[in-house]
Amino acid sequence: MSDAITTERRDAVTVLRLDDGKANAVSHDLIAGVSEALDQAAKDGGAVAVLGRPGRFSAGFDLSIMSQGPEAAQGLVGEGAELLVRMLQSPVPIVAGCTGHALAMGALLLLASDYRVGTAGNFKLGLNEVAIKMVLPRFAVLLAQDRLSKRHLLRSANHAEIYDPEGACDAGYLDLVVAPEVLESRTLEEAARLAALPRGAFAGTKEYLRGPLATAITASLGESGEWALGNS
Repeated sequence: MSDAITTERRDAVTVLRLDDGKANAVSHDLIAGVSEALDQAAKDGGAVAVLGRPGRFSAGFDLSIMSQGPEAAQGLVGEGAELLVRMLQSPVPIVAGCTGHALAMGALLLLASDYRVGTAGNFKLGLNEVAIKMVLPRFAVLLAQDRLSKRHLLRSANHAEIYDPEGACDAGYLDLVVAPEVLESRTLEEAARLAALPRGAFAGTKEYLRGPLATAITASLGESGEWALGNS
């Protein structure tokens, strides 16, 4: 498992902490570590709580990999999309504790989670790809269409609008915003609440709700030009 990830079990909740000491960039190692933790949580049952480091949930894909060229970037983005599909298909609830900034892939991790608790503060959340000359991948558009408010969809996906936590809650990136000092306890509380639901009923209903999206995202990964840099 990645050194940037630690896990612990608290009663029925698997607590997954992301902390690389910097921006919590989504790398191959981080994706593999989260995937491994989700696999174990599916065996253990209960729910998963994903927490970032103070001030940072995740700033998105690792730029040191993305800058290596189209093939390297496509490979990382594809793995990221597969992680989102895994989250959508997870039979156990996933609750995200957004500890600060969540941009690009960081925001997509929020959209793929079942419940999202965010910390109040001067933080930025949203899909900034267009603003940094990137075409938003088809899988990201599908996820945004599924989870964001229709009032905010065009602004978020095409206009690259970035929100503070309260605005992100209205847009659909978060479900709840709380004070920083209670962010972790409230995240674990929500995870415990969902863990108490009958597992079969939860998993079956989630499959009806999110399974078609997972299928559509998987199909989109084979499309030509799934991810590309903008022209200007």
